[in-house]
Amino acid sequence: MKNSANKPIYVIGHRNPDTDSICAAIGYSHLKQALGVNAIPARCGKVNNETKYALEYFKIEEPLLVTDLYPRVKDVALECKTVVRQHDTLRHLGEVMRKSEMQSIPVTDSKGDLVGIVTVSDLAKRYFLELGLQSLVDMRVRYRDIIQATESKVLVAADENEFIEGAIKIAAGSVETSVANLNAKDIVLVGDRSVETLKKILHTGISCMIVTGGCRVAAEALQEAQELGIFVLATPYDTYTVGRLLNQCVPIRRIMHPDPVCFRPLDLLSDIKGVMDDNKFRSYPVVENNKLVGIVSADKIMLPERENVILVDHNERSQAVEGIEDAKIVEIIDHHRLGGMQTSDPIYTHQEPVGCTCTIVANMHWHRDIEIPPSIAGLLLSAIISDTVLFKSPTCTPYDKKTAEKLADIAGVDLKEYGLAMLRAGAGIGGKTPTEIAKNDMKEFKIGDYRIMVSQISVMDPKEVLDLENKIIQVMAENCDREGFDMHLLMVTDILEEATYLIYAGSPKTLIGEAFKKDASGTHVYLPGVMSRKKQIIPPLSEAVKRIKPQ
Repeated sequence: MKNSANKPIYVIGHRNPDTDSICAAIGYSHLKQALGVNAIPARCGKVNNETKYALEYFKIEEPLLVTDLYPRVKDVALECKTVVRQHDTLRHLGEVMRKSEMQSIPVTDSKGDLVGIVTVSDLAKRYFLELGLQSLVDMRVRYRDIIQATESKVLVAADENEFIEGAIKIAAGSVETSVANLNAKDIVLVGDRSVETLKKILHTGISCMIVTGGCRVAAEALQEAQELGIFVLATPYDTYTVGRLLNQCVPIRRIMHPDPVCFRPLDLLSDIKGVMDDNKFRSYPVVENNKLVGIVSADKIMLPERENVILVDHNERSQAVEGIEDAKIVEIIDHHRLGGMQTSDPIYTHQEPVGCTCTIVANMHWHRDIEIPPSIAGLLLSAIISDTVLFKSPTCTPYDKKTAEKLADIAGVDLKEYGLAMLRAGAGIGGKTPTEIAKNDMKEFKIGDYRIMVSQISVMDPKEVLDLENKIIQVMAENCDREGFDMHLLMVTDILEEATYLIYAGSPKTLIGEAFKKDASGTHVYLPGVMSRKKQIIPPLSEAVKRIKPQ
C-alpha cells in the first residue's frame, strides 16, 4: 500500500517499446540507483524479439510492465493495522474503537479473510437495546466471552468453549424467590450471599454463577460447584455493570455488515468514486485474494499522490504511457525532436542529436564517474546497435560509434559479431500476425493538421511482409478509423539492402507523394537508402504538409 516516504520513480519508454526504449529505462534506472534514487525500470508494452535476445544474452530481467499511470486504489489506500475478528465481543470492539478512534473497522475470520465491516453506529444501535438483560442463547456466546467481558477470575472451571444455553438471571430477592425463578443451564448473578443460599442456587441445575462486587465465596460453596461441574466466576464489577457487560458479550459477526463494499488495489479511482457516492461509508476495505491489504478513507480519496516518472526515448504525450497526464514527469532523457510535452514544474531534461538514447545514458554514467557493469553495458550497446542498425542508419553519429566501441569492451563482446546476431534475432516476422506487424514499434506523430501513426519493422527479407500487404493494409485502415488517425504508415526496412518499403493506409496519399517524390497512387513506395523514421520519414512529411492543401 501507499508509502510516500519511499515512493519509487518509474523510468519508462514509449508505447510499443523498441530496444532503445527498454534498455534506456534499465540503464538510466541503474544510474539513478547509483546516485541514491529509488528508480524502477518500466515498460508500457510487449518486449520484441530483438530486445528479448539482448535481455537474455546479458541475463537481465524484463522491466516492470506498467500499462497506465491512472491513479488507483493502491495510491490512496492506507495500511490497516486495526482489525477485529468475527468472534470477538462487542466489548472488545468498543475498546478497539476507543483506542484507535476509527469509525469503521474491518472484520476478518480466523484465516484473515475479510468477512465484514462494523461501524460505530452499529455499536451504538446495540447499546440502545441495553434496557434489560438480553438473551445470549441465539447469539452463540461462549463462556470464555463472559469471562473476558466481565474481567472475571475463574474460581471453579468448566469448558470455556461451550456455548451459553440458558438465560441470565439476577438472584436479588429471597432465596425462595431466587431459586423458584431459575431454570437449568441459566447463568446467575449473585452478590454477598450465605453458603446455604449459594448451595441452593447451585442445585437448581444452573451452568454458571457469577459473584459480583468482588465478594468472597466460601470454600464449601466452591467445593459444591466443583462436584456439580458448574462455573463459578468472581468479577470486581457490581451487578448492574455486569449486566451491561454481559450484553456486550455478543460476537461482532452478529452486528457487522457481511459482504461489505470493498475494492482491489488496482481498481481505478475514477471507477470507485461513483460507488463511494452511492454508499456514503467513511472507509472501505481493500482486498486482494480476499485478504485485507489496506483501507480507503472517503475523506482522502480526492487527492491521490501522483506517480513520479522519468521519460526516456520520447517526449511526446501521444507516445507516452496511458495516464501520463495524471503523473508527475520529473525528467526527460531523449534524442528525438521536441514534441510539446508540458510539465507542471521545471524539470531536468537531457536531449542530444545522437542516434540512440542509450548513447546519452552511457555517457551520463561516465560523466558522473559511475561504473557501468558488463551486463548494463551490453544492454546499452544493444540499443545503439538497434537504433543505428549497426551504424548504417543516417541517424548514427561518430559519438554513437565511439560509445558503442567502449561499451563492447566493457561487455566483453565482439561488436560486429554480437550486433549481427542481435539484429538477425529481431529481423523477420516470425509468428507475428498482420495486426502485430502493423503495430510493431508504432509511434504517433502530429504533422501539421494530420494525426499519423508510423510503425517500423526491420527484416532480412522484405518479401515475407509484402506477401501479407493486403491484410496489413486492412488492419492499418481499421486502426485509422477506430483511433481517429488520418494515416498509418509501416516502414518495412531491409537491413541488408539498407532500404525501406513504406506501406500506407488512409489519406491524403498526396502527402506521401509530395514528401518522397514518388507515385503514391498504390499502397507502398520503395525508398532506397531510407532506414530512419526520425531523420528520413518524419522530416520530409513535415515539409510536405506545408506544400499541400488539407483535404
